[in-house]
Amino acid sequence: MPRAEHPVSRTDISDNALKVLYRLHNNGFQAYLVGGCVRDILLGKEPKDFDVTTDATPEQVKELFRNCRLIGRRFRLAHVVFGREIIEVATFRGHHPNQDEEAKDNLSKQSDHGQLLRDNVFGSIEEDAERRDFTVNAMYYNIADFSIHDFAKGMQAIEKREISMIGDPATRYREDPVRMLRAVRFAVKLGMKISPDTANPMYELAPLMANIPSARLFEEVLKLLLSGQGLETYKLLNEFNLFEQLFPQLGPLLKTQNSRELAFIEQVLMNTDNRINSDMKVTPAFIFAALLWYPLEERCQQHMVEGGLNHFDAFNLALSDVLHRQIQRIMIPKRFTITVREIWQLQQRLPKRYGRRAFQMLEHPKFRAAYDFLLIRGQIEGGELLTLAQWWTDFQNVDPEERQGMLQVLREKEGGGAPKRRSRYRGKKKAAQ
Repeated sequence: MPRAEHPVSRTDISDNALKVLYRLHNNGFQAYLVGGCVRDILLGKEPKDFDVTTDATPEQVKELFRNCRLIGRRFRLAHVVFGREIIEVATFRGHHPNQDEEAKDNLSKQSDHGQLLRDNVFGSIEEDAERRDFTVNAMYYNIADFSIHDFAKGMQAIEKREISMIGDPATRYREDPVRMLRAVRFAVKLGMKISPDTANPMYELAPLMANIPSARLFEEVLKLLLSGQGLETYKLLNEFNLFEQLFPQLGPLLKTQNSRELAFIEQVLMNTDNRINSDMKVTPAFIFAALLWYPLEERCQQHMVEGGLNHFDAFNLALSDVLHRQIQRIMIPKRFTITVREIWQLQQRLPKRYGRRAFQMLEHPKFRAAYDFLLIRGQIEGGELLTLAQWWTDFQNVDPEERQGMLQVLREKEGGGAPKRRSRYRGKKKAAQ
């Protein structure tokens, strides 16, 4: 499509992306914008990032840009860094050798399931387009003449509002099972439906997600659930049996309709969507704490029944068990698991409000996250939890004198309050006297 037949303009493209495109072009290389940025501009959306593809190898790209770093082993990429903005530059992908052919220089490697373990076979732009996942992502904007090359009827897919796989969907999912997650994410993000041919194999092939490295899945899950459309994304993941592959401890607990577990997860995701769409901060730790809370409770009960442990010991043992199992599937960074632990542990401390404890709790750096967590639990489960959540709501909103009064009322209701703690130094002091 020549420039006159499409709406993509250089004013829609970041200055840094244009720098990369022009430097490649001026040095004799082909240079195209590709993928989501072209698609989003055609849909009237503002792209979040810009990807470039070229016939230059990663090493040649690095020679052209001092601010370039090469990353990846499975997919060799060049990142050209401009402060906070990173322009990703990929060399045209080519077709892999047949299984009976010998891959040279360890550039190509597949698992027994057909999954691509190494993918550094370079080719032409036509081959690159065939290697793209979905038709809406196989459109290329040529900086040389400002034309768009549409290799897979991407414009037609946009008009039909449909996500369709390039090639045989089952084969492409086996090459990279994460494409199933991407199909769901794009469908929700773009307000499109997944074509039947693209959707049908997902039900059977969802278990292939277990073959994906846990470190790779963390970023994918953030894109799915922290997009501002997390609730809708979660429902579509459930439809294709993909959510249980990501959270195997939680999945079985969501099978019952109208269960507290299902209501809790949906409420958390709804609240998260509202915060994101209101430009408020969210932390991945809160989402993971919520998604694993009921598996934690279930595991705690198992330790108490099977091991005869008290609640405190069972809870702390279950906490480590649940996080360890989840990290086998999704590698949650330690900075987030620490916060997850704190949110969970504060759920045990929030009911203990005597003396200075309530005031000390307000000063805890994770109090607000723990309180918000308790509030949702109270809304879903009601009863004493709802009463406790309301007490903390009131305690935050009154002045210091009224807080003392609330604590006095609480002590009277509890029959004089908690017994005073005996000082461990009292006996020594009396003996010394």
